[in-house]
Amino acid sequence: MYLAFDDHDKVAAGLGLVFLVFTAIRIHTVRVALRARRTLGRQNLTATPADGTAADPAPHAQAEPAPPPVPSAPEKEPNAWGQAIAAVAVVGALVGAVWASSHLQSDGAGDSTPKAASCPAEKHTELPKAYTETSRAATGDELCKALNRPDLAQLLGTPGEIATSASGTNNTAPLTGEKVAQPEAEVRFKTYTANLSVTYNKMPINRYVKLMEFGNESNIKTLKAFGRPSALYTDHTMAIRIGLGDGGSPRPVEQGPLARTLAVALDPMDRGGYYEVTVWSTFGTLPDDSVLIGMAEKILPTLPERAAR
Repeated sequence: MYLAFDDHDKVAAGLGLVFLVFTAIRIHTVRVALRARRTLGRQNLTATPADGTAADPAPHAQAEPAPPPVPSAPEKEPNAWGQAIAAVAVVGALVGAVWASSHLQSDGAGDSTPKAASCPAEKHTELPKAYTETSRAATGDELCKALNRPDLAQLLGTPGEIATSASGTNNTAPLTGEKVAQPEAEVRFKTYTANLSVTYNKMPINRYVKLMEFGNESNIKTLKAFGRPSALYTDHTMAIRIGLGDGGSPRPVEQGPLARTLAVALDPMDRGGYYEVTVWSTFGTLPDDSVLIGMAEKILPTLPERAAR
């Protein structure tokens, strides 16, 4: 009956009606059986002895006329059909209460705006040594707060979308023996995933571009963004898949979807180190380069100046 009221399901309504009618008939049958049992019990109490003789009065006692039996008032029994109808009404009331409560909850949930994911609470853990040796190095928590802006979805060109996750990590650059701090933050939406990282090395942008030209990066373009030497390039992300059927062991690293990245020098003099704003989508689409530039112009000014040493 709940499905009948909530989903307007005719089949569920028919099955619920059959159940309620069967319950009413069963209640009526049980009431008739109970009434017959009570009647039979009263008859057995007033029946004569089995030999058909009455009890002899006490000897030598003068028989006195027995008072006429007072008819007992008939026990008023509740109406069987009334009880059946009451049972059906109770079941209907319960169904109605469940239906009403579900609709009230759904209406209340519809009025509340879903909340975007927030950055995790900052943990006071010991940073890698590279962070203590780098002057004023940013942390993953700081990058997460800078990237997870209220208008980030609008900057990505997908207004109305809500962040599903946000995180920050205190990494070190690979192949550096954990001597180069490289914090990063990531915010996921339904359409795009945005990543912000900082590499505190001594590599200027022009040398970084030459290094990319020897790698797998493509569509490399140098420009000025935020008043600093910058470069746009495209590269594949990495995908690490964990198979549930083989004991949860990770499979070899595979190529993920294409990502578009804007690398911006840490300072206008390009003395080494760079920010990287990266965007990719599991659907394989990439935003315009103007989106990345607009994100950098909005996000990077919120970060303190942290020139590489």
